[in-house]
Amino acid sequence: MIISVIGDSSCSPEEAKLAQSVGELLAQRGAIVVCGGLGGVMEAVCRGAKSKGGSTIGILPGQDSSMANPWVDIPVVTGIGEARNVVVVKSAQAVIAIGGSYGTLSEIAYALKSEIPVIGLNTWSLSRNGREDDSIIRVQSATEAVGKAISLAKRRKNYEIASLRSQ
Repeated sequence: MIISVIGDSSCSPEEAKLAQSVGELLAQRGAIVVCGGLGGVMEAVCRGAKSKGGSTIGILPGQDSSMANPWVDIPVVTGIGEARNVVVVKSAQAVIAIGGSYGTLSEIAYALKSEIPVIGLNTWSLSRNGREDDSIIRVQSATEAVGKAISLAKRRKNYEIASLRSQ
């Protein structure tokens, strides 16, 4: 199972702590972490995953694998800049958004458009025509975020398998 974790490359200490906890919990549950591979939330989630023996993939915007944070196991060099945001979210069965700026917002949009569940920890809220849009599943803790992400990812994976079998 692959879970994307998205967030700002320059995050607050609180967001870094949340991201590290999310990484630890994902690794303990056997999930592979995919992220943008740079600093901030991305570095913290990778550090957390690696501290518990997990695996990490960093989808890099540039053309140099040495730009990956030190906790990325598999750096994927794209050379496509922020367009790599699509790859980050579409590589996973669920997405956890922690904080974030406009790059994170674009990743949230790509995930939701692709019907990939997004779990939000202190991140963007959406509205449509002046009404709250509850597409982002709001949670209050790293434990709750990982539990929801794993549960929804399993459902999504089972649905995809059933769809393939019926073809």
